[in-house]
Amino acid sequence: MIELSKAEFEVLDALWQDYPATASQIIARLSDEKQWHEKTIKTLLGRLVKKGALSFEKEGRLYIYTPCMERADYTQKESQNFIERFFSGRIAPLVSGFAKSEQLSQQDINELKKVIDDWEKQQK
Repeated sequence: MIELSKAEFEVLDALWQDYPATASQIIARLSDEKQWHEKTIKTLLGRLVKKGALSFEKEGRLYIYTPCMERADYTQKESQNFIERFFSGRIAPLVSGFAKSEQLSQQDINELKKVIDDWEKQQK
């Protein structure tokens, strides 16, 4: 799996919003949230290309970037990695930790129940 820094992820996340996109489009998306210099974002784009997270095509003077992975695939792998590292691969301690600290909303609880119900139906 590709290891991304927080800043690299934020650039990739901006690209996932709508792609393919030019560096200027990505910079514009990030400028509302970040006070990063244009050169910083271009450096991060270069790092993402080197890591294999992005590909690009050159059209004239423009570089047009496309992600090499879908956001859902990346978050799935990162979630599994997190659970493996911190909870020995078990999800229950993670969820119970949130429940004990009262950080689960009723909507969270309803969604978790639905996921479990759907999973149980598939197992039958």
